[in-house]
Amino acid sequence: MADPEPPHGQAEPAKPKEPEEAKVDEVPYLIDLLVHPELNVRWRAAEALGETRDPRAVGPLIAALRDPYQDVSWMAAEALGKIRDPAAVEPLIAALREGEKWLRQGAAWALGKIGDPRAVEPLIAALKDPKADVRKNAAWALGQFTGDRVLAALSEAAGDPNPAVQRAAQQALDAVKRKEAAKAPENPPGKT
Repeated sequence: MADPEPPHGQAEPAKPKEPEEAKVDEVPYLIDLLVHPELNVRWRAAEALGETRDPRAVGPLIAALRDPYQDVSWMAAEALGKIRDPAAVEPLIAALREGEKWLRQGAAWALGKIGDPRAVEPLIAALKDPKADVRKNAAWALGQFTGDRVLAALSEAAGDPNPAVQRAAQQALDAVKRKEAAKAPENPPGKT
C-alpha cells in the first residue's frame, strides 16, 4: 500500500539535517609541524601523519628522514611504511644504507610494509648490519617477499649470533615458505 498523499497534493518539505560536525583536514597542519623547532612536536607530527595514511604527507616525511634527531627520522620512516607509497622506496633504501641505527631499523620495517621488490637486495645486505635490531627488522621485512634469493638470505640469517635475529629470520623464512607453497600449482607440469 502506497503512502498517502500529503495534504493539498504537495510534498512535505524535507527536514533539515542536523548539522554535522565539520571534518577538519589536519594533514596540512601536521605537515607544517614536521619543521617545528621542538623535537617532540616534530616526531609526534610524523607519527600522526603515519596514522592518517594520507599520501600528501609522503614528500614532507621523506624530507623528515634527514632530520638531525633520530626520533624524528625514525618516526618518519615508520610513517612512510604505514602510508605504503612506492615513492618512498628509494629514499628509504638510502636511509637503510646510510642512516643511523634507529633510522636504518625504521627504514627496514617500512620497506617490508611497502613490499616493493626494489627493496629486496638492500634488505638482504642489511642482514649483515652491525646492529642486531637492524638485522632483525631486515629479516622481518624480507618475510614479506618471496623468491630464491630471499629464502637463501633468510636461511643464512637464521644462523645469526643474536637470538632475536635468529627468531625473526626463522619466522620470516617460515612465512616465505608458506607464501611459496600457496602459490605453487597442486600438480606441477609433467606430473600426474
